[in-house]
Amino acid sequence: MSPWLVSAILSAVFAALTAIFAKIGVQGIDSTAATFVRTLVIAVTLFGIVTARHSMPPLNSISVKTYFFLVLSALATGASWICYFHALQLGDAAKVAPIDKFSVILVAIMGATFLGERLSWVNWAGVVLTSIGLLMVAMR
Repeated sequence: MSPWLVSAILSAVFAALTAIFAKIGVQGIDSTAATFVRTLVIAVTLFGIVTARHSMPPLNSISVKTYFFLVLSALATGASWICYFHALQLGDAAKVAPIDKFSVILVAIMGATFLGERLSWVNWAGVVLTSIGLLMVAMR
């Protein structure tokens, strides 16, 4: 099994656990405050990993373009997490998570549109079927 596939599968497992743990965790606390606590835990954990692996390059060796897109990515992540926790606070995890995973469809469309990634007709059929499946799971 390819290393990227193992990581992708683990990502899906951890994302599922995220939905369940977050649904329980946002009870009794403002969803924005919950997102802040989550972010602090992630920041401390990543600091430990980067330190242990000695994988942080000198800050002045990182290009402006890289910083720019990492900042945009961080802002998008923050917005996504805030919206996700708020949705979990208001709705069922079994409905919120599939709608959140609609990002898979959007990534395929944006990857093809903005990054020039090529998807075959089979890939596009999968995008359509995934969209239908996500909607079917989200609707009860």
